[in-house]
Amino acid sequence: MAYMSIDRMPRGGPNASCLDRLLETDRQEYLDRDSDGDTQIQARKDQVIGALDWTGRFFKNHQRFAAIALELVADVPDPRILELGAGHGGVSLQLLTDHPSAHVTVTDLDPESVARIAASDLGSHPRAEVRQMDATQIDADDGSYDLVLFALSFHHLGPAQAARVFAEGTRVAETLLIIDLPRPPAPLHLLRLATMLPLAAVLPFVHDGVISSLRSYSPSALRALAAQADAAVELSGGLLSPQIVVARAASS
Repeated sequence: MAYMSIDRMPRGGPNASCLDRLLETDRQEYLDRDSDGDTQIQARKDQVIGALDWTGRFFKNHQRFAAIALELVADVPDPRILELGAGHGGVSLQLLTDHPSAHVTVTDLDPESVARIAASDLGSHPRAEVRQMDATQIDADDGSYDLVLFALSFHHLGPAQAARVFAEGTRVAETLLIIDLPRPPAPLHLLRLATMLPLAAVLPFVHDGVISSLRSYSPSALRALAAQADAAVELSGGLLSPQIVVARAASS
């Protein structure tokens, strides 16, 4: 049964413990803020995006996430893939590198990120299209894509928005793949936060990491969000590795 007040659902899920309910925040990350000409905010956003891209390449997350995505379309000769919340575009570039005939639509809500990607090598790739797009209102017809990918950005959304992503992603594609931060049990979560907090005041990447941790969804929350959108989900990973959510329309 869908969670009745999805907009007020805790990040730990409908039955989250009291401690887990305390371990969340509405505070914005630098990535969520509109710089609106503020060069300091934009500089911090750029630092976070750069750090995310660097860590993705250093720890081979771009390759790992692309491999997970391509496995889901292994039987499709020329897969059409939509990446939501692409940020730096590293995963989309890896998809195009690893698959010789995939077509990737690279999107983000942030206009600065879209402009940066469009000006990069990815923006001129013959099998890539770069667009500004809202993940909760995907500008595409039903079944336009074989796969929608949303990597490490899902936690930026509140519960009602997140449920819309499930609905929209499974509308425009056969499969929606969400890869996001794990939400560990509350005691482990406290320990993780304690290791990060000392650096959060001085390093924008850690600042956003702390908030991301507090805003990440538990497996039970993800199931409730999917149920709200009438989507069937398979969950794997979590705890110390990214959570992997594969969603399809319940009727499919």
